[in-house]
Amino acid sequence: MRSLIERRGAVATVAPSMREVPIDENPGAFAFAEELLAGNVDVMVFMTGVGARTLREAVETRFSSESFLAALGECTIVVRGPKPVAVLREWNVRVDHRAVEPNTWREVLSIIDSDVPVENFCVAIQEYGEPSDEFYRELEQRGARVLPVPVYRWAFPVDVEPLYTAIRSTVVGGFDVLLFTSAQQVKNVLEAADQIGLRDEWLTAAGKCRIGSIGPTASDTLRSSGLHVDVEASPPKMGQLVLQTIAGTEDT
Repeated sequence: MRSLIERRGAVATVAPSMREVPIDENPGAFAFAEELLAGNVDVMVFMTGVGARTLREAVETRFSSESFLAALGECTIVVRGPKPVAVLREWNVRVDHRAVEPNTWREVLSIIDSDVPVENFCVAIQEYGEPSDEFYRELEQRGARVLPVPVYRWAFPVDVEPLYTAIRSTVVGGFDVLLFTSAQQVKNVLEAADQIGLRDEWLTAAGKCRIGSIGPTASDTLRSSGLHVDVEASPPKMGQLVLQTIAGTEDT
């Protein structure tokens, strides 16, 4: 990310705001595995590549790899984006449906509405950090039984001081542009600002910056937090996020 920014002639400050923490004792994953191996899962939705790998690692502490992959092969497989596709190809598990960009749960729901009947079916969803409650409600309204599968959660970085420093720099006007590559980043930045007593000050200062968002989910979170979104990357890639956001500052 730093390299992408600096190649555009800008000065980059990269402050990690989150890390993925696997859920060590994962009863949700084991409950899913039991349902899957019993043939009770009709549709399996993979939301992330790292989540798919973590799920398999958890399941294989109790069940064989062969039985897990064979049971997946009996399901309709829907994926949110390219990373879970790559993982499933490694496993030789076919992908039946892949969501189009910007790869949010709304695109997954669109696939289900057009191609995947779910009424009276069990739909298992590999989560990615936080439950997608709105997505689950939409599926339930269509008659599905939703089986959430938690595999990891979001935490702060081990060293949170660079994030605190970036928040303080924002408050004193140290940045012209703020870039966010996930909704959880927004939530963690706000929580970190709250921890050092600067939430309101950070929001005010951030509102004076040019803000770039990686995609609709991050944009929704920014707006719900009271911030504007100047640029939403299209397609939702880091290179395009940097290019499109910084391009708008070059004449100012």
